[in-house]
Amino acid sequence: MIVIIDYGSQYSELIARRIRETQVYSEVIPHTMSYREIRDKYNPKGIIFSGGPNSVFEPDSPQCDEDILRSGIPILGICYGMQLLAHKLGGEVCHEETSREYGFASLYIDNNFDLFDGLWLEMSIWMSHGDSVIRMPSGFQRLAHTESCAIAAMGNSTTKIYGVQFHPEVAHTPRGMDLIKNFVYRICDCTPSWTPQAFISNAISEVRNTVKNNKILCALSGGVDSTTVAVLLKEAIGDRLTCVFIDQGFMRKDEAKKIEQLFTGKFNINLMYIDAKERFFKKIEGVTDPEQKRKLIGEEFIRVFEETADNLKEDFPFLAQGTLYPDIIESAVGVSQNAVKIKTHHNVGGLPEKMNFKIIEPLRKLFKDEVRKVGLELKIPEELVFRQPFPGPGLAIRILGEVTPDRVKTLQEADAIVLEEIKAAGLYRKLWQAFAVLLPIRTVGVQGDKRTYLHTIAVRAVTSEDAMTAKWAHLPYELLERISSRIINEVPGINRVVYDISSKPPSTIEWE
Repeated sequence: MIVIIDYGSQYSELIARRIRETQVYSEVIPHTMSYREIRDKYNPKGIIFSGGPNSVFEPDSPQCDEDILRSGIPILGICYGMQLLAHKLGGEVCHEETSREYGFASLYIDNNFDLFDGLWLEMSIWMSHGDSVIRMPSGFQRLAHTESCAIAAMGNSTTKIYGVQFHPEVAHTPRGMDLIKNFVYRICDCTPSWTPQAFISNAISEVRNTVKNNKILCALSGGVDSTTVAVLLKEAIGDRLTCVFIDQGFMRKDEAKKIEQLFTGKFNINLMYIDAKERFFKKIEGVTDPEQKRKLIGEEFIRVFEETADNLKEDFPFLAQGTLYPDIIESAVGVSQNAVKIKTHHNVGGLPEKMNFKIIEPLRKLFKDEVRKVGLELKIPEELVFRQPFPGPGLAIRILGEVTPDRVKTLQEADAIVLEEIKAAGLYRKLWQAFAVLLPIRTVGVQGDKRTYLHTIAVRAVTSEDAMTAKWAHLPYELLERISSRIINEVPGINRVVYDISSKPPSTIEWE
């Protein structure tokens, strides 16, 4: 296996996911672990130092046990990880305005052996750093540079310690996987053995060891994450599983009915449908702050589950959720102490401190595309496996400002049009997400020769591999025109439609 030492990067788990794509198991560990702890617990074939928001010049910047550097285990430092390696091994790091580099860059390869084997001359990369290495430690060679970064990659083939200033793990570095494979296979000499089947087997074993003979309530939304959890748990504990679908009032148009029909008809799983629309609307009445919305919705979900368990008059000590690692990363829960919170996800940081359940999250270390592979292995139908992601708080975080039944109905109608047109254009499976957002502003318009002062809908469509980064989708103008025309003509109260052309980063996919 390969371990990733986490220095607070938003991409630490993404690095682990890239390693797992090579069919080699990987885990993220805190930078406070000693070499002895790492050796005894993991016995890794390789170690990766992640990036992070700190500078090596800060007095409280995260460090590493220096025995790791003397261990003989191959090491790859990424961004901050490279700077830390240079700093610890006697090189020199520069902290100046001129050393900053963000976004796309062209990498010129000086040495295409070992780490850059199979890569030739030039490749496109993604940079995001404030400091730079300006002098390499003794024994290191420059492997690559950019126009503004003289040492963009360095390596010592004798000690098998390497560093790259860019991010090979993100989709914006197209040949990054080639570099990662070189590190995993050529430098660390790993063997591919980690597969969806292996994950399922391990997950079932862990669930059985944790739950024993107890029963589990499973929070079911109808998306691929919670569906995969439900099918996985069914394999693990059989009829001791009860799935609960809570209609909180913030679902897409007619979605609650479709989910209920699907799971009672297609899957042999005990399902309870709870209509909780009224209490959820009351819970967030007058609330406009997105963080507060998420936390209130997360708490109310737990309270409904607790009441459901009480009404069943049975002991359900465990609650299962379809939590994925992007949720945990952005919520900065269970990640490095140096991680920065982007936003609280209702099923992670939004959970109340006191509740009657122990949480089971079999997928918490996986990304969406990994979950889809597991779902296919579990024989879940493709129409569910490839369903676009939908946030747990639902349309409540796609309505900027106060959430009311009337505003939800307006957004449901607009969102249904967006999805209908995206599917009709054959783009649904090609897009990571496509949806509508109701903005808290009115604009002047002219309809039927009369002045109007109505609301605005924003349309959002992005492409992505993992939701950690995303590009705005270049939809055909004709498609955008149809969507706009239909929304304005068919949805009461709307007289303007705008298209969001922001990528992630700097924006997030969801607006709240």
